[in-house]
Amino acid sequence: MSSVEPARIEPGGFRELGPLNWAIAKAGARSIRAPRFSLVNVLGRHRLLFLAWLPYSLVLLGPLGKLTRRDAETVILRVGHLRDCEYELQQHRRLARSRGVDAETQARIFDGPDAEGLTDRQRVLITATDEFVVTRGVSPETWKALAKHLTEQQLIEFCMLAAQYDGLAATISTLQVPLDFPD
Repeated sequence: MSSVEPARIEPGGFRELGPLNWAIAKAGARSIRAPRFSLVNVLGRHRLLFLAWLPYSLVLLGPLGKLTRRDAETVILRVGHLRDCEYELQQHRRLARSRGVDAETQARIFDGPDAEGLTDRQRVLITATDEFVVTRGVSPETWKALAKHLTEQQLIEFCMLAAQYDGLAATISTLQVPLDFPD
């Protein structure tokens, strides 16, 4: 999504979000070091749905998740790249760096599973993500390779994470959520 397209639903403030979602949005903005967290300020306008979605998202993204944070960021960056979702990429390029996925590794993730310098684990995560996003499934061969690297719970979480960020990319692009950072 281009950052010059007008938002279809403007990020809300206190009145539109209500006190709880507004406080969450403010805390989120501080955590990403931005004046506002546009995604939260948009999704928070649907107060109940936002409060149901947030814990699920935090489990997938936070320390309670079963995937390593590096693996999760690999999947999220690949989904954002495949869906050409600049908002998702802008957020997760920064977050991935803080989780040990440097700019060089990120470039390899964007280049795809055949990029030089990727580990076998990264290659299979990228391949599985590509298949999941493009075909809405994972081939038996790729699943077998993925299962060599991930536990049963991690395999389930991989599917939920890829689906979450694919759906989020579609939502962000459709709603034309404004970027949080000028770069």
